[in-house]
Amino acid sequence: MMRTVTQRTRRLMLLDTASLYFRAYFGVPDSVKAPDGTSVNAVRGLLDFIARLVQDHRPDDLVACMDADWRPHWRVELIPSYKAHRVAEEVERGPDAEEIPDTLSPQVPVIEEVLDALGIARVGVRAYEADDVIGTFAGRAAGPVDIVTGDRDLYQLVDDERGIRVLYPLKGVGTLQITDEAWLREKYGVDGPGYVDLALLRGDPSDGLPGVPGIGEKTAAKLLDAFGDLAGIMAAVDDPKSKLTPSQRRRLDESRAYVAVAPKVVRVAGDVPLPEVDVALPREPRDPVALEELAERWNLGGSLQRLLSTLQA
Repeated sequence: MMRTVTQRTRRLMLLDTASLYFRAYFGVPDSVKAPDGTSVNAVRGLLDFIARLVQDHRPDDLVACMDADWRPHWRVELIPSYKAHRVAEEVERGPDAEEIPDTLSPQVPVIEEVLDALGIARVGVRAYEADDVIGTFAGRAAGPVDIVTGDRDLYQLVDDERGIRVLYPLKGVGTLQITDEAWLREKYGVDGPGYVDLALLRGDPSDGLPGVPGIGEKTAAKLLDAFGDLAGIMAAVDDPKSKLTPSQRRRLDESRAYVAVAPKVVRVAGDVPLPEVDVALPREPRDPVALEELAERWNLGGSLQRLLSTLQA
């Protein structure tokens, strides 16, 4: 009798790389340096993060998603305030301001070189943020997907039916909040797609999204529960019999221009032109000679060895 062999569905892990190395930078002492005195705390911290994630969750495929453009022009055209405060902060510091040494930016090229030498897929696409790369990979995945990020915007991708969940670091990556649809409904009263409507109504000062004045997170959740989605809420604005308060109706009416464009800005793009890339998690380094040189030059020590041992396990 012939036996049918069922092939296990491959699990994909998508890293919001900047989110993780930013956390590593602030979580690992700045005293961790290369022989030439360059800080490598973000590099070593990220390698430790990846080792722990692979060890705990055993993905078959992994992509380090990058910000090729952290403030895409097409988003700024729709909402000019999008991340504008970050640009303003750079201008305000000016050439005569007291310089605070930037010890993170110089580590990013090192991170990229190390990932490439390891053979871990690294993808950034011009005119798109890492979130958009993540959204496109998740949308195309045939199997379950774990998205590792400290950015709540990616909650919109959660989809139990397709096995897409967000692993949100609470303390390093050893303690993760496993975000699925049940958790979202308990916390916000919405599912993944509904989180887009909640986020744009509430606004997000850290991203320069104004939201609808007077409508915070709890009010947004109540409106979505009452009217279903953003379209239902805006239809209620035009319905004199709807149970909107006079102030809610006025504020939503005055925010029509914002509400019309905000979904495209807040929603993660799912049509990024991804390059052909081998996403399989490597068991051996792609370029061991280059990796050895990088390890010595940047003092990657135990962090790199732990990751290599985990990949080979």
